Amino acid sequence: MATTAAPSATQRLRSIVGGSIGNLVEWYDWYAYSAFSLYFSKAFFPPADQTVQLLNAAAVFAVGFLMRPLGGWFMGRYADRHGRRNALTASVLLMCAGSLLIAITPSYASIGIAAPALLVIARMMQGVSVGGEYGASATYLSEMAGSAHRGFWSSFQYVTLIMGQLLALGVLLVLQRLLDVQALEAWGWRIPFVIGALCALVAVALRRGIVETSAFTLALKAHDARGSALASLLAHPRSVLTVFGLTAGGTVAFYTFTTYAQKFLVNTAGFTKADATLVSAGSLAIFMCVQPLVGALSDRIGRRPVLIAFGVVGTLGTLPLLTSLSHVRSNAAALALLTLALLVVSGYTAINAVVKTELFPTHVRALGVAFPYAIAVSIFGGTAEYLALWFKNMGHEAWFYWYVTACIAASLAVYATMPETRHSEVMGE
Repeated sequence: MATTAAPSATQRLRSIVGGSIGNLVEWYDWYAYSAFSLYFSKAFFPPADQTVQLLNAAAVFAVGFLMRPLGGWFMGRYADRHGRRNALTASVLLMCAGSLLIAITPSYASIGIAAPALLVIARMMQGVSVGGEYGASATYLSEMAGSAHRGFWSSFQYVTLIMGQLLALGVLLVLQRLLDVQALEAWGWRIPFVIGALCALVAVALRRGIVETSAFTLALKAHDARGSALASLLAHPRSVLTVFGLTAGGTVAFYTFTTYAQKFLVNTAGFTKADATLVSAGSLAIFMCVQPLVGALSDRIGRRPVLIAFGVVGTLGTLPLLTSLSHVRSNAAALALLTLALLVVSGYTAINAVVKTELFPTHVRALGVAFPYAIAVSIFGGTAEYLALWFKNMGHEAWFYWYVTACIAASLAVYATMPETRHSEVMGE
């Protein structure tokens, strides 16, 4: 059993790096599916026009979101019973298996309906993995960081999440330069999934070397881990509802200005795919670098002021910003507007994980963070792009701007009424 002594500075840093790198690999694998679906959709589905095949691939992508609450429940409970380190290792192993399955699955032309069936199974595995990864990594980083710098170190969860997004995009750009379209559609699309599986094995090796948190070890001695998970969760109804409420607006804003932004620039603002990709990548790189700064700020002034700032500016600024972005024509102007939006969203992304961990006691923390978060992300984050395109197809694209505004405003009400969590005893200090 892990020692209850506080880890040394070297152990703490190594553990934080190990936890963060695994998170990067998880999110690279998750986004690689979206980045390369344009090329592999023909391989997994019956002959049809490109739109139908992409819709099929998008439907499978949605299945991954539906599995995230399941992953949040089972992996969160596993982390609370058997340790954060074991849960982190199990999570990345499951992601490795899902990526490898996608990489080696024969095409529809070879095995028929079994091809999309295996793709669905692989994506379900990845959905469970990502659903569990968030709670386990958020809990681990917060418990390992120490009270003075929890906001700063916990922000690296989103640093590595965004970095995974950028790496998937980078692999796509490299392969587009090295291979022609025919090669990418025939076999090149398998390369990123092989890379993901191999990187996951490296992450497993790194995570096996990290130490368990002293907070979990102390809680294991003080609480019976065999108790009902549901009863443990229901004992903290306000915290569960707070996690759900503070996530709703933040996740809609995040997916709107990250994964959907590239399509928005092409379909609405009229940018080329290449220019939209460059603008999105540039804004994401800046967004990534800002996370630790906002996390450190929350360590000084508290979590609520940062969340409230995001809620107020997001509520007042989303409509004019998206309207301006829809009419922008230069790369520089688009980059400036999208970066501005993401700077505001950083008020949520940089600290949402640490706030959630500070709401729960140690023995139910991973489950309390992961499960309500996964439900909120599935409902609001997973549907954001679909709703945006649906409103646009109806001829009322601006309705989506109001929808994002309303979601952020609803979360602002939560931020304004929730307790300040900065001084919570996450480490049992």
